[in-house]
Amino acid sequence: MKKLLILILLFSFCTNCEDVIDVDLNETEPRLVIDASINWFKNTSGNEQSIKLSLTAPFFDDDVPPANGANVQITDSNNNTFSFIEDGQSGIYRNNAFVPVIDEIYILTIQYQGETYTGTETLKSVVPIDFVEQENEGGFSGEDIELKAFYTDPADIENYYFFEFISNIPVIPTLEVYDDRFTDGNQIFGFYTEEDLESGDIVTIRNYGVSERFYEFMFILLQQGSEEGGGPFETQPATVRGNCINITNPDNFPFGYFRLSEVDELIYTVE
Repeated sequence: MKKLLILILLFSFCTNCEDVIDVDLNETEPRLVIDASINWFKNTSGNEQSIKLSLTAPFFDDDVPPANGANVQITDSNNNTFSFIEDGQSGIYRNNAFVPVIDEIYILTIQYQGETYTGTETLKSVVPIDFVEQENEGGFSGEDIELKAFYTDPADIENYYFFEFISNIPVIPTLEVYDDRFTDGNQIFGFYTEEDLESGDIVTIRNYGVSERFYEFMFILLQQGSEEGGGPFETQPATVRGNCINITNPDNFPFGYFRLSEVDELIYTVE
């Protein structure tokens, strides 16, 4: 009876100590977020492209507000201008006559709420994915499925790669970046593993050619977003800025990046 009384008192103490904690977070004026990823998939014309503009929102908000009514253009080195028109009120701006050229320099210009944003980037090529190798005894448990997407790096040329692995199971896509500093001219691979991956699942593998600047941007971003990067309320060591600036009001800088890539895509069925 004495032990039972102690257990009842302990349970009562634990349940009565639950308090709801309201976290009062500072709020700032919304900033423009630029998702300008121009992707030229191999064996396509690459003429249909889109750019997404949104605004930052408070941490606990579920909705991401679109940035409506912007004027969006991309210009190449020959002064060819490609205008992107907003699709309704979605914040997604589309162009169906874009002309992608490898190693061409493009300038993005966005006019939004009286301010002008701009960014410059080069469209980078990419080698094809050679093949995919599957390992069924990977991971810490020795039971996870691992995929290696092999590609052959061109010799004597600096190359930077951005891999995206998208599976049909409900998990966040895996993103990785690679350079060829120690693998120049060799056959190497992008790596993917997911503990819930099973035979019959579909994995879309995309390899993007990217610039050195984007590689460095994404490398830092992925490091800060990893499990070793701290919790959601931990202050990040640095603000990661992309290649877009606000030339009207530099202090009101945007987030995001303007990237142009040739892309090779392979759809793999897990064996």
